[in-house]
Amino acid sequence: MSTSASAAPPRQSADIVLRNGVVATMDATRSWAQAVAIRGGRVVFVGTDRDVATWIGRQTRVTDLGGRLVLPSFHDSHVHPVTSGMELLTCDLNEAKTADDVFATIRRYAASHPDVPWIRGGGWQLPIFGSAGPTRAQLDALAADRPALLSSADGHSSWANSRALAIAGVTKETPDPPNGRIERDANGEPTGTLREDATELVTRFAPKPSHADHVAGLRLALQKANGFGITSLYEANGSEAALAAYKELDDRGELTARVHVALQIDTAKGVAEIPRLIELRRRFAGRRLSANAVKIFADGVIEAQTAALLEPYVNRPGDRGKPNIEPDALKSLVAALDREGFQVHIHAIGDRAIRMSLDAFEHARSVNGVRDSRHHIGHLQLIDPADIPRFRRLGVIANFQPLWAYADPYITDLTEPVLGPARSRWLYPFRSVAATGAVVVGGSDWSVSSINPLDAIQVAVTRRGLEDATGKPWIPEEIVDIPTIVAAYTINGAYVTRSERDTGSIEIGKSADLVIVDRNIFDCPPTEIHKAVITQCYFEGRLLDQTPER
Repeated sequence: MSTSASAAPPRQSADIVLRNGVVATMDATRSWAQAVAIRGGRVVFVGTDRDVATWIGRQTRVTDLGGRLVLPSFHDSHVHPVTSGMELLTCDLNEAKTADDVFATIRRYAASHPDVPWIRGGGWQLPIFGSAGPTRAQLDALAADRPALLSSADGHSSWANSRALAIAGVTKETPDPPNGRIERDANGEPTGTLREDATELVTRFAPKPSHADHVAGLRLALQKANGFGITSLYEANGSEAALAAYKELDDRGELTARVHVALQIDTAKGVAEIPRLIELRRRFAGRRLSANAVKIFADGVIEAQTAALLEPYVNRPGDRGKPNIEPDALKSLVAALDREGFQVHIHAIGDRAIRMSLDAFEHARSVNGVRDSRHHIGHLQLIDPADIPRFRRLGVIANFQPLWAYADPYITDLTEPVLGPARSRWLYPFRSVAATGAVVVGGSDWSVSSINPLDAIQVAVTRRGLEDATGKPWIPEEIVDIPTIVAAYTINGAYVTRSERDTGSIEIGKSADLVIVDRNIFDCPPTEIHKAVITQCYFEGRLLDQTPER
């Protein structure tokens, strides 16, 4: 048992004492303790039950943990809080498991919202409709009286009805945009599924959400995140409208998480965007808000065959997928952003996009010098083995979404068949990257998948679905241990946002950001981790309102 403070009587008693627990501090030595004392929003003691007694005064609130686990609160290093919260307030398809579920949800929403001019929302799962995607005829049967546009769960496809396509002027003659694809039938007519930037052909005609919509979505997102013990959010693609919502709540003192925003950039404009980004960084700096990062989309997704690969897709001879930005342009843009002190966060799914991203970061180091940039690549679905050692060597953070690493229909139906077995071995290689000494962090990409970190932690240590207690792990060579994945969601998550001196572990002097869990996830069967519940969440020493969800 580690004691991190002297047992000498303190000058003041603590505001809060948590005792008789199992405290995983996640400090540099991964020490364990029994008790924690908090005063003025900071941790003032970490150690034994015996020694914490000197911190207890008449006004101290003492919680007997009864052996429960205490962890640092969680950091979600890739998430879309505002848009995901707004999606919950529109036609939310995230819980639909079958086509009939999708259809029923849309029908109910259309009937209960007769005055909404456009039916918007999303969350439909790609495997439900196969590689071709859903059709406008299906959506017409559910909502023909007004335009409808619904995004897929991964955000890289959308589904439009005939009314929406007609308003946008999308016809057989409409060419595919540079970084998008209009799915077509045998006669060349648009089917209703739009990939990547083809969605923008329609969204430009849809009503824009109001500022009030953005604020309402953010409030809902914060409540959901806090309920799962998350007090740090890395907004992975922040628009100016989203920034305004964050700033409003930050100014009011109502932002119940530290928010770090990766700003949207128009890659077609390249370095010409930098003055605008600098101004946004200045305008939207706050107490719990920063906007010192930039998001770049290097490619699409494998399931829609828009990811950039080193070798062609099995079912599309000669087609390696097209990157969203050419390699030389990416190098120049990353170097320019790095020179201005921005952290760069790149979406890269395919092995070619990942290599391009690493090459760009290497180029930035060569022209700007080695600096503590903490750039990171998100998703990292397919990494060529030759590139795995480069993360540590270049100081690039590996930002994985662990919940995706099991054999669900996205993998078995839409990914492995188009990659083949040799490449599929290197899908989500968490352990291989972590073994090099690279910094590994975890994110949800919510609303693409569950925001609950405990779900992702379980999949990382089992490589099986949450309800699969006895099945064969998928690519078992890439299973990681619990300390590694917990670090990804705590101290490493703090590192990616440059806040590791203030949060991410339970240590004297740090902000009292911690959670109480109803069971010890280090000791319970790995297949039961997702059943654990966050019973209390503290942020800067304040006990947040809990609305636990499953």
